[in-house]
Amino acid sequence: MGERTPLAVIDAAASGRMAVGEALTNLLASPFVLERVKLSCNWMAACGEPGEDAALYDTVRAVGMELCPALGISVPVGKDSLSMRTRWSEGGQARQVTAPVSLIVSAFVTLDDVRGTLTPQLQPGDNTLILIDLGQGRDRMAGSMLAQVLNQTGNASDGVPDLDDPAQLKSLIAAINELRAEGCLLAYHDRSDGGLWATVCEMAFAGHVGVSLNVDMLVTEGDGITDSRMDWGDSKNWAGQVGARRQELTLKALFSEELGAVIQVPTAVRNEVMQTLRRHGLSKHSHFIGKPNDRSTVEVWRDTKTVFTAPLRELQQAWDEVSWRIAQLRDNPACADAEHAAIGVADDTGLHVHLSFDAAENVAAPFINTTRPKLAILREQGVNSQVEMSRAMALAGFDTYDVHMSDLQSGRARLDQFIGFVACGGFSYGDTLGAGEGWARSILFNPMLAEQFATFFARTDTFALGVCNGCQMMAALAPIIPGAQAWPRFTRNLSEQFEARLSLVEVLDSPSILLAGMAGSRLPVAVSHGEGRADFSQRGDANAVHRAMRFVDHAGAPTEVYPFNPNGSPGGLTAVTTPDGRYTALMPHPERVFRQVQLSWTNGDLGAASPWMRLFGNARRWVG
Repeated sequence: MGERTPLAVIDAAASGRMAVGEALTNLLASPFVLERVKLSCNWMAACGEPGEDAALYDTVRAVGMELCPALGISVPVGKDSLSMRTRWSEGGQARQVTAPVSLIVSAFVTLDDVRGTLTPQLQPGDNTLILIDLGQGRDRMAGSMLAQVLNQTGNASDGVPDLDDPAQLKSLIAAINELRAEGCLLAYHDRSDGGLWATVCEMAFAGHVGVSLNVDMLVTEGDGITDSRMDWGDSKNWAGQVGARRQELTLKALFSEELGAVIQVPTAVRNEVMQTLRRHGLSKHSHFIGKPNDRSTVEVWRDTKTVFTAPLRELQQAWDEVSWRIAQLRDNPACADAEHAAIGVADDTGLHVHLSFDAAENVAAPFINTTRPKLAILREQGVNSQVEMSRAMALAGFDTYDVHMSDLQSGRARLDQFIGFVACGGFSYGDTLGAGEGWARSILFNPMLAEQFATFFARTDTFALGVCNGCQMMAALAPIIPGAQAWPRFTRNLSEQFEARLSLVEVLDSPSILLAGMAGSRLPVAVSHGEGRADFSQRGDANAVHRAMRFVDHAGAPTEVYPFNPNGSPGGLTAVTTPDGRYTALMPHPERVFRQVQLSWTNGDLGAASPWMRLFGNARRWVG
């Protein structure tokens, strides 16, 4: 995505071009072909206000008739909001606030192979950071975050960042894709809000590794001897002027929000990387700017001296502070405080994988080429993830069928046609009826469906899995599921927010057929729910329930601390099962991470199945 609304106060057309440029440099973490890119443009303006119609026209023309044709991309979809003003009366005086022209660009593209996607995570070792500066050393500061913080937004004479040469952006895309194909890139981050300083700090935070930055080349590039602001006739104050000028250039180098990117490459091939950039016409404004360090600090060097240094944790705490203070007001303050306290902890080992089984073993292999049992992939209005669930179960050896609740209600499908079903996760009824509770009531309050489900659960040759909304639904069906009477309700997260993140869970020793052979394993899994807290106050028995999975912290200990436990469930509980293990309900989404490449963090081969594939294979092995 890209947006540079603050620039529109000064130059609306430049803000539009920069929004497109930011979206594309953001997308460049993935190996895309430029001609495949499509843009969705969300235009906002206060039409009818003096000058705003003209500013909107100029921006649309700059983006739609000039920049996009030059790049060879199109804008097939968009929307507009053209009354971006608010009026009110205060103390008998009419008040009005008018928003500047704003363009929010979403860039999307199909990929042949997602495995080449890079992240900002810095790697430790003998590596080099390279800045590729599409601003070509201009370092224009108007509208920048630094200017806004200092209450000096600037004007056109100060210079507004702009996409001056579309050919340079095309060259950047081609060069990054070539370097990616050659295996030269370890990390990538586009330069955007906050400039080079924010970019490099975020890379350091992601990698949990310190960085030493050297801005000499960047300062020298902007240090022209003919600069009109220097009084070269005042020899007594010459040294002071030079020092002030170099300090100014240092700030510009660090905080200018020109387009560009920072890449990390092995030092052994950095000269070859620069040769590649030279072939694409980018080397003149590409510079070696630093290396990781093992001191857990971010430091800035200029003229062989350290001009700034700070501990990594201190900077990450400052980086997170605004979000933390907003969360204190908006969410559960205790959860906001807990998350902020966990930011940047020096001895945090992060996510990890500890397995009690061989992830390469396909437990379903002996059965895949025999019969393929029929499995219902069950969904309701608003449910998603059914495609991922179907794919995972099909790979495990099932014939999967998309079964909507309306199919059961109309008789087009019946549960007795299937050996099992999976109730998928999502937003059933838009989560307006207590998430999965409404789904369950559509069954319990329909005598035909209630009998059909009860008969299915009473069979001894069936199994069922409920995920997220499906977990809530099955928990609410506990009265008709043999052995599920101790299951809790799943209610609003303690954070008071929808939680979507990668969390660490531990598989417990339980009867669940789906988790057979996995007990003791700790591994990351996707969570995506607003109502996932196990609540025994209204239903169930915490002492009798069969626990199948729990959230753990990065040390592997069960936890109720946010954000390691995203919903606040007691003891970290996040999955339950029945005494015979045939019916399991869990809040996380293993179907969204059955391949390593689906995980936002993994230490495994991106071309392989993830350890979660064991869960789906266990289902097929149990059927036999």
